[in-house]
Amino acid sequence: MQCVVTTRHGRLRGIEEGGVTAFKGIPYAAPPLGPDRFRPPRPAGSWDGVRDALAYGPTAPKAPYAPPFDRLIPEVDIPGEDFLNLNVWTPGLDGSLPVMVWLHGGAFSNGSGSVPAYDGGRFARDGVVCVTVNYRLGADGFLHLGDGTPANLGLLDQIAALTWVQDAIAAFGGDPGNVTVFGESAGAMSIGALLAMPSAAGLFRRAVLQSGAAHHTLSPASARLVGRGLADLLGVEPALEAIAAVPRDRLTAAQQQLRAAISAAPDPARWGEAALNLMPFEPVVDGELLPGPPIERIAAGAGAEVDVLVGTNSDEFRLFLVPTGLIGHVGEELLRATAARYGLDAGPDVAVYRARRPHASPGDLLATIATDWFYRVPAIRLAEARTGQPGTTHLYEFAWRPPTFDGLLGACHAAELPFVFDNLHDRAFTALLGAEPPQQLADTMHAAWVSFATTGDPGWPAYDLDERRTMRFDTHSAVLGDPRADERVLWEGRR
Repeated sequence: MQCVVTTRHGRLRGIEEGGVTAFKGIPYAAPPLGPDRFRPPRPAGSWDGVRDALAYGPTAPKAPYAPPFDRLIPEVDIPGEDFLNLNVWTPGLDGSLPVMVWLHGGAFSNGSGSVPAYDGGRFARDGVVCVTVNYRLGADGFLHLGDGTPANLGLLDQIAALTWVQDAIAAFGGDPGNVTVFGESAGAMSIGALLAMPSAAGLFRRAVLQSGAAHHTLSPASARLVGRGLADLLGVEPALEAIAAVPRDRLTAAQQQLRAAISAAPDPARWGEAALNLMPFEPVVDGELLPGPPIERIAAGAGAEVDVLVGTNSDEFRLFLVPTGLIGHVGEELLRATAARYGLDAGPDVAVYRARRPHASPGDLLATIATDWFYRVPAIRLAEARTGQPGTTHLYEFAWRPPTFDGLLGACHAAELPFVFDNLHDRAFTALLGAEPPQQLADTMHAAWVSFATTGDPGWPAYDLDERRTMRFDTHSAVLGDPRADERVLWEGRR
């Protein structure tokens, strides 16, 4: 059954099925093309009559994931110019329901809100209006060359989408005063930046950060190094006009090559912070839109009124080592060098990790240390930074380990996604999670996210420095505790 809503820009036609109405491909900003390509988003235009919102709209230009990740991480590529769009799922148009706005991951260079695995129907079934967003990626979203060129256009797109929600979501049955922004990986890191940005203040009441926090940013100097590296790969001058003239497919391919080059030779002298973060395109601390490092601004009180749920998966980094086979090629020298690069003492600190895992290979230990540096420690630091602030903070760990890759993959990066959305029926994650992931865990985790968006309470006590309570989600249960406390001590004062 079709359904029509009226917004400030015009009327939209969605489709209702099973008590949930979906509106897809809604423009929240004008297409960033021509002279607007490297500029902040402009408001979307209006239309006459009723506009169909029955199918996903275009997605931001990007290169496909490299093998083997192309078969492990769901991705969709829909060509078209009007890719600053979003999708809405609602259980009804007459209520004032909590709203959840999803910011997808993909290392700021991949992903979209149009991936079917992010279908928000199960959230709508449970009384939440769910919105998923597409935003500019790669160079179009996060290139910064200095000399007055804009920065953080992808973040500005996200702010434009959240502004659209404030303006329009009541027509879809949502409460603009009860908005939760949630995201994974780059989406979560974006939220860490949004919490620190004055221009995002007041656009959301709660935030969920999955496998990302408030530490992955670039300084302007590092962003310029990345920009020059991209220009060198393209054989053009490091100027917006020159890069804009490069065909899209060539540019997206060069962005993928740039990330591979940084990962292969992560030299801070050449790449700045990107050598550690291993992502060429990230939010830039430009001193204006993002006035300072997010974690420092948050500790000083930015976003203090926002309720936060933050956490990680137990074995995040194994996604990047196990499917490629790299985990078996890590030796003691690389393990120690990596630990030192992350600020650990390569001798005694690695020994602490090894004592807990006497049978672990150097690759296993590297995966654990990298998981802590990239994901777990930043999540803890975010929780610590917010201690004593008005907004509540809750910490979680996702610990279920799938049987795939002979059980070696662990609770890796992205493994929690279909559980959060309660979309285990979507087979897109089968290669990653296996054929029968536990529905009971999805019931528990999804319900916690719904409860948090509705009330600010996911179902366990808030984090504090005395008890450090963390909810650990595993196959058949959710257990409150403070796992791996001895390793956490190693990182005190770091990151």
